[in-house]
Amino acid sequence: MFRVLTLEAIRGKVRPLLGNEDRGLRGRRNPFVASEGVWPLLLTLAAALYIVRFHDPWLVLLPAALFVFLFLLFRDPHRDIPSVALGIFSPVDGEVLEVETSKHCVVQGEAYRIRIRVNALGTYTARSPIEGRIMDLSSKVQGPGAECPANALWIETDEGDSVVLQFHDSWLGLAPKSFARLGERVGQGDRCAYLRLARIAELSVPIAGRVHVKPGQKVKAGIDLIGAVPHP
Repeated sequence: MFRVLTLEAIRGKVRPLLGNEDRGLRGRRNPFVASEGVWPLLLTLAAALYIVRFHDPWLVLLPAALFVFLFLLFRDPHRDIPSVALGIFSPVDGEVLEVETSKHCVVQGEAYRIRIRVNALGTYTARSPIEGRIMDLSSKVQGPGAECPANALWIETDEGDSVVLQFHDSWLGLAPKSFARLGERVGQGDRCAYLRLARIAELSVPIAGRVHVKPGQKVKAGIDLIGAVPHP
């Protein structure tokens, strides 16, 4: 009875911190942690309360430390997204590794490729780099191509320019989870995917556009401008 009541109390206290479900993450309400972190946090907190009640209270330091780590891992902090016409924002918190041209997984034949090392304790939720519509990776003959990962995110602007976002090298082997749907419109800095400890974010941006970052530069998701698509 003690554990049941405790879990219910925990749910009641934590639920206001969680915001809406995945489909509502791009709305006005902002959660403090991503919904994927809810159960790990609840179970860790319940374990801590159980230890305090039935075991040596000093042992609570272990689940307490784990709780803090998980909170930092799954956190989804509020970001004030600036409005920049045709701007491309960093989708993740991290450090720029390289900027080069590439023909791999691009829409317009050749593009700038920006690779970013993801900060594991940055925001757990990736942000849309640009405003536009989510496109089908296999919908065009001249699309990104078969070598493009199936979970890559292709966003096309109203001007017809394309940006492709993909992730690599997850710590746990779990592919990032996109909750932006095919055909859906996203804005600059909108939440679009759970990173799931992906280590590398890669952006392909139009070769006719501009890149504003260089290797070694630190960037924050949805805040720092890393480039721009061509002006009409």
